[in-house]
Amino acid sequence: MDFPFYKKILQQPAPSKPIELPPSRPTSEISPETYMPDDGLVDAVNVALLLGQPLLLTGEPGTGKTHLAYHVAWQFGLPLFKFETKSDHKAQDLFYIYDALRHFHAAQVSKSCNLDTPNAIDYLQYTALGKAIILANELEKVKKFLPSGFKHPGKPQRSVVLIDEIDKAPRDFPNDILNEVEDKHFRVPELGIDDEIGVADEQFKPILILTSNSEKHLPAAFLRRCVYYNIPFPEKDVLSQIVEKRLGQIAKNSSEFLEDALDLFIELRNQLKEKPATAKFLNWLMTLHQMFKGRNDSKYQYPNDLARTLSTLVTNTDDQEIAKEIFKDWIQNKNKS
Repeated sequence: MDFPFYKKILQQPAPSKPIELPPSRPTSEISPETYMPDDGLVDAVNVALLLGQPLLLTGEPGTGKTHLAYHVAWQFGLPLFKFETKSDHKAQDLFYIYDALRHFHAAQVSKSCNLDTPNAIDYLQYTALGKAIILANELEKVKKFLPSGFKHPGKPQRSVVLIDEIDKAPRDFPNDILNEVEDKHFRVPELGIDDEIGVADEQFKPILILTSNSEKHLPAAFLRRCVYYNIPFPEKDVLSQIVEKRLGQIAKNSSEFLEDALDLFIELRNQLKEKPATAKFLNWLMTLHQMFKGRNDSKYQYPNDLARTLSTLVTNTDDQEIAKEIFKDWIQNKNKS
C-alpha cells in the first residue's frame, strides 16, 4: 500500500479485511549493526569494561543512548536485559518482583482446601539485573532460588544490562542500589533464605549501561561509581554517515536530496526551541522518501508536502509556525539557485 495510507475521504467501500500497513518503525533504525558510536563513546565503553564499572550516558533524546546497549550486546554476542525505569520503582524492582497479593490469595485458598501452602518462589519474577546475576552462576549454585519455568543454560554466562532513563526513578532509587550495582549481588528475603545471590567469577560480571535524560540530578555517591559520557549531537559529516548506515540504499539513491535535507535539518535545529534529534531526522527522511517516491523534480516545488511532514520534526506549538517559515524560505532559495 502506497503513501498516503490514511485518507481524509475514502472513495470506495470500507475493506472487508484488514489492510496491510507498514511496520511501526523502520527496521534500519533499531538494527544494532547499523549503530555508529563516536570515538569518545567507544573510549568510554572500553574504560567501563576495563574498570568493571557501570557506564552512565547522557545526551539529547534520540542521540542513541539506549541503542548503545544493543550494539555492545550484539558486538560481544551477549544477551541483553532491559529495565525501563518508572517513577514508582523501588530498588528491589531492578532485581525481582514479588507478587505478595497473589501469593496471599493462593495461601488462603490452599488453607481452606487443606492443601499445601504455596511456595513464595512461584510468585517471584526476576528482572534485568537480577536475571543477569543469576545467569552469571552455575545452575547448581542458584537452583534453590529459581521458580519453575526459569530458563538457565546450566553454565554461567555474561550479559549486558540496560537501565534506561534512571533519572525517572524516585530520588532514593540510585542510592538504594549502590552496593548491589557495584558488587553485583542481592538477596531475596521473601524466600526465607539467608544466602545472597552474587557473581562468583568476575569474568561473568554483567556489563551495566545506564541512560539519563538529565531531568534531575543523580546523587554524587552514585556518580562516583560510574564511568560517564555525554553523547554530543553529531557534526554534519558524521550525521551524513549515520544516515547512510541506518537507511542504506535509500540514502545511496538520494545523495543530492540527502545533502539538501541535512542543510534544512540543521537550519531547523538552529532556530527551533525544541531541537529535533538524530532519531527525528531519520524518521523525517523515511517520511520524505515515501512521499517523494517516484518524483523527479530538482526545483523542490512541493512546499505543501514538506509542511505536511512537520509532525515528524516539531513537538512544540510555537515551533510549528517557525518551521513553516523556514521551509518556505529554504524552498524559495533552492528554486532560485
